[in-house]
Amino acid sequence: MKPNPLKRNLEVGGTALGTMVFEFATPGVARIAASAGAEFVVFDQEHSGWGIETIRMLMATARAAELVPLVRVPSTQHHFISRPLDVGASGVMVPMVETAEQASAVVTAAKYPPEGERGAAFGIGHDDYEAAEDVVSGMQHANDETLLIAQIETTDGIANVEEIAAVDGVDVLWIGHNDLTNSIGIPGQFDHPDYLRRRPLSRSLRRQRQGAWNHVNQRRGGPVPARSGIPVRGLLGRHLALRTRPAGRDREDSREVAPRRYFGL
Repeated sequence: MKPNPLKRNLEVGGTALGTMVFEFATPGVARIAASAGAEFVVFDQEHSGWGIETIRMLMATARAAELVPLVRVPSTQHHFISRPLDVGASGVMVPMVETAEQASAVVTAAKYPPEGERGAAFGIGHDDYEAAEDVVSGMQHANDETLLIAQIETTDGIANVEEIAAVDGVDVLWIGHNDLTNSIGIPGQFDHPDYLRRRPLSRSLRRQRQGAWNHVNQRRGGPVPARSGIPVRGLLGRHLALRTRPAGRDREDSREVAPRRYFGL
């Protein structure tokens, strides 16, 4: 498995810029995103209808680009997590994580033994068809480089966020703002006090030193400003690098242009 510079960056408290792809399953989309300044792309399976064959093609082409390819899977089930990793994803985003047990199941599906129960297959897409000579070190390297993002999108997820954040192997917590407002019973009301009341999540992230992700999306005004003091270690939006980065500006300038006040997805 390739080294994961995105994970290394987040581990030291850095900021990463990326984008999310829903509809454009073309071989060049990752390279286009990379040339615009994206450091990672999340390819969506939850809402796009893409199957594993589409993801396999996207991973094969994305791995040739200078960015980190991730996949948002449809659910927490084992095969939805392990298969994108086998075909080359450097990590997965998992929706609707509500309990520590679910978070542990995600880790189990994504990690090789002894950290998990991911099935062993080498010399395939995830290791560029070159199996490691030492299987044990190869599995450990894959475990170390795989990035796991748990989406917190319901009131149950918020209630259990301390336990979810404490699960070893979960690298990032992500607030799903649309589904969270639905779960609360205030669909789309991002300025509602019940939506803004996220202090338990803030304390949890600070205590666990967990990565948190910003969603930068200007349509309809975007999500409301985060007021919880959550330590943000990443920026991600559907149009982030392509929309917020002015022509001719380099990647470092993109970090300054991207509005950092928005939180959640």
